[in-house]
Parts: sequence; C-alpha cells; structure tokens
Amino acid sequence: MGLESCDSADNINNPLLLNQIQSHPIKRTGTVWTAVAHIVTGVIGSGVLSLPWSIAQLGWIVGPFSILLIASSTLYSAFLLCNTYRSPNPEYGPHRSASYLDVVNFNLGVGNGRLCGLLVNICIYGFGIAFVITTSISLRAIQNSFSRHNKENETVSEFADAYYMLIFGIVQIVLSQIPNLHNINWLSVVAAITSFAYCFIGMGLSIMQIMENGYAKGSIDGISTSSGTQKLWLVSQALGDVSFSYPFSTIMMEIQDTLKTPPPENQTMKKASVISVSITTFFYLCCGCAGYAAFGDNTPGNLLTGFGSSKYYWLVDFTHVCIVVHLVGSYQVYSQPLFGNAENWFRLNYSDSEFVNHTYTLKLPLLPAFELSFLRLSLRTAYVVSTVVIAMIFPYFNQILGVLGSISFWPLTIYFPVEIYLSRSNTDAWTAKWIMLQTFNIVGFVFGLFTLVGCIRGIVTEKIG
Repeated sequence: MGLESCDSADNINNPLLLNQIQSHPIKRTGTVWTAVAHIVTGVIGSGVLSLPWSIAQLGWIVGPFSILLIASSTLYSAFLLCNTYRSPNPEYGPHRSASYLDVVNFNLGVGNGRLCGLLVNICIYGFGIAFVITTSISLRAIQNSFSRHNKENETVSEFADAYYMLIFGIVQIVLSQIPNLHNINWLSVVAAITSFAYCFIGMGLSIMQIMENGYAKGSIDGISTSSGTQKLWLVSQALGDVSFSYPFSTIMMEIQDTLKTPPPENQTMKKASVISVSITTFFYLCCGCAGYAAFGDNTPGNLLTGFGSSKYYWLVDFTHVCIVVHLVGSYQVYSQPLFGNAENWFRLNYSDSEFVNHTYTLKLPLLPAFELSFLRLSLRTAYVVSTVVIAMIFPYFNQILGVLGSISFWPLTIYFPVEIYLSRSNTDAWTAKWIMLQTFNIVGFVFGLFTLVGCIRGIVTEKIG
C-alpha cells in the first residue's frame, strides 16, 4: 500500500482553467439510455411510495389528474432547460453550462444565481435527508417481518431507526468518495433496475389485495375528514408529495454534461426526458391508483407498510431491499453535483492550500489505484453525517417529502426555466407567448405556496403531537 502525491499546482493559479478542468474532467460518453438511467434513478424513489396516500387525500379524479399535470409541467420545463446547456446556440454554442447554477448565472446574472444556488443546495440536501428516512423505514420493516415470521418479539427499540440511518450513512460515506457523476453510471443502472422492481411488486401486491377484497376501494372525494380545514391541509400535503415525485430539474444539467456528441446534447436530453417522464408517470399512476384501490381510507403514508402482515411477506421484504439499493444510488446521483460545486469553490478560493488541492494515489493489494483527496474525504463525510443527524431529529416521511417538493417545484421547475427562456428568446412583454409563460409562472407560484404552508404545518403538528 502506498500514497503518491498528485499536485495540481500548475493549473491552480489559473481560475478559469481550473473551472474548466473541474467542470469537465473526463471525456463525455453518455447516451440517451445512460441519461434515462440517471433520471429514473433520481426521479423514481421515496416519492412513489407516498403516492397512494396522496391520491387517497385527493380522490379518484383530482389525484391522477394532479400527477399528469405535474408530469406535463416538468417535461415542459425540461424542454426549456435542455436548450440552455450550450450558448449562444443551443446545439453548437461554445459555452457549456455544466450545472443548473451555471445556467442561471450565465443567463440571469449573479443575483439570481445566488438565489438559485441556495434553493438548489437546500433541495439536494433535503433529498438526502428524505433518502435516509426512507431507507430506515424499509430496513425497520424488514426487521419487523423477520421477527414476526420467526415468532420473536416484534418490539423494536426506539433507537432502531437511528441505527439503520447510521448504517446507511456509513455506506454513503464510502460511496461519496467516488469523484463525480461521470463515474457512477453503473450505480445509476443498478438503482434504476431496482426501482422498476419495487414499482412492479408494489403494483402487483396492490392488485392482489384488490382481488382479495373483491372490489376496488376509494371514492371521488378521497378520504373524509372531520372538518373542511383539515381536508384542506391534507390536500396541500398530498399535492406537495406529488410535486416531490418529479425532482430532476436540479440535476438535469449535470446529466446533460455527461452526454457524448453527435447528436447535439439537447436533442439527446429531450429524448431522455420524454422517455423518463413517460416511464415514471406510468409507474406513478399504476402504483398510486392500485394502492388507493387496495386500501381505500386506510391507505398508509408508505405503501409497503400496508403489506406487513401479507402472506407474501418474503416478496415485501425483497421489495424493501430493492428500495434500499435504489436509495443508495439516488443519494449519490443528487449529492455528487453538490459535492462538485462545493469543492470547486474551495479550490478557486484557496488555491495555495495543500489540503484543498493535493490528491494522493492510494494503492491497495488486489485493488486498482484510487485517488484520495483530504478535502473530498472531510467535506463529503461531514455532509453525509449532517443529513443523517437531521433525519434522526425529523423522521416524518410524508411531511418531509411535501416540504421538499413545495420548495423546489415552483422556483426550480417553473420560475428559472421560464425566465431563462424569456431572456434568451427576447420575447416581448404582453405577447401571447409572454402571457402564457407568465401565467404558467404565477399558477406554479400559488401552487407551491399552498403546498408549502400545508406541509410545514404538518411537520409542526407531528413534532408537537
């Protein structure tokens, strides 16, 4: 075993060159299918498990319609963003924007860039917290099932969730040392496969439950409540959960930056977006509707917890394993862009620091050489630890998902893409196109504010209760 120093001092004194090196460290080899794998890994996740509960609050008409509406909004936004990766020409422009923040900075200025950076980082950080919570739920469900069917005491220690969160955190600390998004195509493919697996199983179990019941449960109005106010807050939380189910705007530019040419990256990304959103929407509608039809007013916040006593417990356990594997990949797909931005900032602002800029080649017996950076090791470890700690403090599944969806949906999926498009296209005010886009913008803002207030109230109520 040995360490070999890899000093990058020759390049550190040139911030512009360093930015180019850090943004584009290796040759781009991605295709439409690797992009689909990244998107599906990022999109299909913990959110799909809450959709039956969301449809249960909204009812048979509004529930599926809300999924289709948000899917359409996300796809339209993706089309707007695809054309901003290269500038000034969307297909052959020499300037590349390798992150969402780069796009906003380049097109809307530093002020908007700072706001965007804050929102993107909050959302990515929040997604990490949600993945930690969901993983602990799945691991606890596996333990409960094992205890139940081995006739052991099912009582789970109050520290069990924290224990599972710590295990997940240790795995993520190791995986977070992978340098960047370009190096985890294999992880995204594995995660995407497992996401398909647990979606199919969730649908299948729900259909079998419907057949066992002999009819489909549910109603047009959704779950009845004791008051109209309570119904309003539950509806806002449900819509927040649905909006969380399509959160790939924040990582879209990083995914597009992995694509090879020809064809132009925006064309490939549009195809990948259509395929990915179509696949995820199909799964969301099937899982959400089948889950609500299976449980009706008793639909759980996490679909799989409703099958805890099923005779197909072994299949439910396997599904939870698939969820855990998928969330391991999702955590990295969302966190890698944040890691890269933070490390670039340190390198540009502390160009003389050996701790920040030196990398070492670690050689272990029977293993390939691995580049070790003390900045990467310390920064990424601290990040993972912090997400685990916050998840331990606020382990509220549906409410956390709703808040994250509410925070990210309007500004990142609607506002910035619309404003960038208007800026690049020089669209005149009060033209038909301008009015349509601004209406889209305003409706998205009202929707996001409504869901945010409801979900924050839900967290406060759970914490006080």
